Amino acid sequence: MEELIGKLWHNWVTKAAGDHFPDASVKLSEVEKTAGILFRAFGGDPGLKVAAATSEQHGARRRWLQRIAGSGERVAQARRDNETLRLPPEIAVFPEASLNRDLYLWLAALAACDVAPRQAWFKRNQAAAQAALERYPGLRPRYERLVDAHLARRIPPEKMQPDEAAQESTLRQALRQPGSVKGLPPLNSRSSKPPQPVLLWLIAAEESAPSQIADPEDELPPEGSGQPETAPEAHKAEQVETPDNKNPMLIMFRAESLPTWAEYVRVNRAYDEDENPDAKNTARDLERLSLTRDGQTAKSRVKFDLDLPSAAEDDTPIGPGIQLPEWDYRKAVMQPAHCLIQPMIARDAGQAALPQELAATAKKLRGQFAALAPQRRWLKAQPDGPELDIDSCVRNQADRASGHTPETGGYLAQARCERDLACLLLADLSMSTDAPISDSHRIVDVIRDSLLLFSEALTATGDRFGIYGFSSLRRQNVRFHLLKDFGERYDAKARGRILAIKPGFYTRMGAAIRQAAGILNEQASARKLLLIITDGKPNDLDLYDSRYGIEDTRMAVFEARRMGLTPFCVTIDREAGAYLPYLFGPAGFCVIRKPEELPRRLPLLYAQLTRQ
Repeated sequence: MEELIGKLWHNWVTKAAGDHFPDASVKLSEVEKTAGILFRAFGGDPGLKVAAATSEQHGARRRWLQRIAGSGERVAQARRDNETLRLPPEIAVFPEASLNRDLYLWLAALAACDVAPRQAWFKRNQAAAQAALERYPGLRPRYERLVDAHLARRIPPEKMQPDEAAQESTLRQALRQPGSVKGLPPLNSRSSKPPQPVLLWLIAAEESAPSQIADPEDELPPEGSGQPETAPEAHKAEQVETPDNKNPMLIMFRAESLPTWAEYVRVNRAYDEDENPDAKNTARDLERLSLTRDGQTAKSRVKFDLDLPSAAEDDTPIGPGIQLPEWDYRKAVMQPAHCLIQPMIARDAGQAALPQELAATAKKLRGQFAALAPQRRWLKAQPDGPELDIDSCVRNQADRASGHTPETGGYLAQARCERDLACLLLADLSMSTDAPISDSHRIVDVIRDSLLLFSEALTATGDRFGIYGFSSLRRQNVRFHLLKDFGERYDAKARGRILAIKPGFYTRMGAAIRQAAGILNEQASARKLLLIITDGKPNDLDLYDSRYGIEDTRMAVFEARRMGLTPFCVTIDREAGAYLPYLFGPAGFCVIRKPEELPRRLPLLYAQLTRQ
């Protein structure tokens, strides 16, 4: 009974506080795509991704009902940095869902016009709001509705101390007429509270930018290319010193506390390496994450090193490696000889026949693609040939009768119509391809079947093609696997190398695209298609997992287009719509929702891309 009354009281007082309207709630997942499109359409940085912000304690004055209910202490506010536009994971501050949705769209427009991030927070948001309203006058009615609704929910200046009231009045003036106020009046008393959060503005960058780990080589790798079910949240971070007593619980240990043999019970006990199932919820509740170095990095390094195959089991390196540049978007410079590409070929792959389960599909594809094979056709009005061109002869005779000299020949000749086309297929062989998609197949198995069927189809057309795979382990070890070169036939030996592929490490896509583009550019063909198969975004153990990798890959794609190549990406990553348009353009990629359909759809996609 006591628990029931407590719940009823909590629900009533929380509702009476009036700071949350769950029935009108709008989640970021519902408007994330729309907000991202709007942000880029309004001129925002296309390299920024949209993600969820974290709730932070603001310390401002609250209403007495909020203090009784214990609500309103934390709020998630929008902010942007060099890599991410962070919006609240949920907005339920207004009783109308349309207003909550409009707030998301206004924040996206405001962030797109935020061109002076180094200005003071107060001036910066006024300038951004003023620019947004001047550039896009259609936003003004929506903005005025949001301002009226937001000011109605703020504590009025009459109920504040004089200095707080002066700041609140100034903020209200800045919201109603952006650009009309040059600064906030100072607080005069130590008991004064900071201003209430302005939900229509962005948090200052210096208040929200998390600290960076000093050595990117020691960062933990991502668990995989798949996206979490909920949007990841950002946290403030600080670096602290390791306490001298690393395990203070040791001083409480007593030898007699160990259980005797009779007291021993077999139970499933957690290990230090086990993942804490509550870690995610705990991190979400923290306002600040503290990072430290305790010198115990050996475990993480051993974990990575154990993934490395031994020299006897690894693929065979071809040559000493190839040094390639890499784009650093922060400095806007191309770093020469920054990456090392290591060409490799499968060791003892042997010769292999096409797997029996693919034989029927391969036969069907060969029949379909045989229609694309070069055919002979008759050329009219030729100076020489095995047969007469009746139409041309009649035309020539008429010309002579009228006193003109015939300008064309009178014969038919046969000519072979060649498809002047070369295609390089580049397959992502990172460790994320080891993930299962069914009880019997992994992603790498689907990629393997796709490469085999693709090869069978292109053999029927007679098009020249090469197949390569790649993975990486930091910039000095970008593994580039030769599966089929342009100069060799697709035979049992090539099938053996394709069947021998296995998941590798990470996805340094920019270096792999540069190497593949260089190989394809050497082919003497009029049309050159660079086809990339991947299951996730560019990443590696170092800073390549951030926007750095996105920008380097985008620059590599731009370089390939400048060579006259046509890059096209095929992915099975369902979240690829957030970054692939920025990398390959709106028509430069294809997302396959069901990975098991990749082997069947890849050859058909190639036929569409190469259609005359």
